[in-house]
Amino acid sequence: MLEKMNGNNDNQEVTIFNSREICPTSLFHSILAFTIWTAGIHLNFLLFFIPLLFLPFSKFLLFFGFQLLLMFIPIDETSNFGRRLARYLVKHMASHFPVFLHVEDINAFHSARAYVFGYEPHSIIPSGLGIFSDSMGLMPLPKIKILASSAVFITPFLRHLWTWCGVRAATKENFTSLLEAGYSCVLVPGGTQETCYTKHDNEIAFLKSRRGFIRIAMETGKPLVPVFCFGQSGVFNWWKPGGKLFVKIARTIKFAPFFFWGILGSPIPYQRPIHVVVGKPIEVRKNPQPKMEEVVEVQNQFITALQDLFERHKAQVGYPDLKLEIM
Repeated sequence: MLEKMNGNNDNQEVTIFNSREICPTSLFHSILAFTIWTAGIHLNFLLFFIPLLFLPFSKFLLFFGFQLLLMFIPIDETSNFGRRLARYLVKHMASHFPVFLHVEDINAFHSARAYVFGYEPHSIIPSGLGIFSDSMGLMPLPKIKILASSAVFITPFLRHLWTWCGVRAATKENFTSLLEAGYSCVLVPGGTQETCYTKHDNEIAFLKSRRGFIRIAMETGKPLVPVFCFGQSGVFNWWKPGGKLFVKIARTIKFAPFFFWGILGSPIPYQRPIHVVVGKPIEVRKNPQPKMEEVVEVQNQFITALQDLFERHKAQVGYPDLKLEIM
């Protein structure tokens, strides 16, 4: 289930979890899991365009009204069916690659505390994020949530799957209330805009203008944890348009409209290992009203810690020549 090994710089012990050993999978189960995960996108497309093209306008409005209803109807987060489905999806998708979770100092995390995990990079899809799901239960933290674009939570079907998988909308209100309730939060600070700058030959972390998560960590006094994911940029082939217009569209609709494909041109990603490396927590003094210069100081600490984490582990996980560009 896990192994321990010494790090390459300071002889520290790193705990490594292998998702495939925790939940063995087969190609059938992983394909089924990814098909269910992506089906919501295709189903929304079919429910909109097929009625629009082939039905009278009055009947199209009925289908469209049904979609609007699904955008706002309450979701039972404790649904037994939903939670079982979430465990199936998360475990088999993680085992597909597989995903390895490397924790530099697992004893630095305490179950009674909440943490802010800053996960980089976003890549085309942050495929390694699921390793933090409470369905996996690998981090020694009893309460943990993943934060994602709020656009997902007004998207029929997808909002159900993501909610059952322990994902919440990345709003300031949600972020703050979850931390105050004792939940650790995992988010990708670069978000959608970072995706717009993704490159094929090196990794991009869009962090220099991202201070919101730093400020909330300071206001609540929660430690910041740098996280870097190696390998997820190679699990899909992809193409995206360039230019400022593309960036503006992505920021407006809160996701980047690009083309990506995996095995045989399908949305099933290639089976290539993903390594998610978790650094040591950065302690943050609680400050309900931090000044801008104080926020920038902590932000610089986080960026430096992330860069150091990247350099310490890139050769160990098979990417000795990889470059990280922090924008």
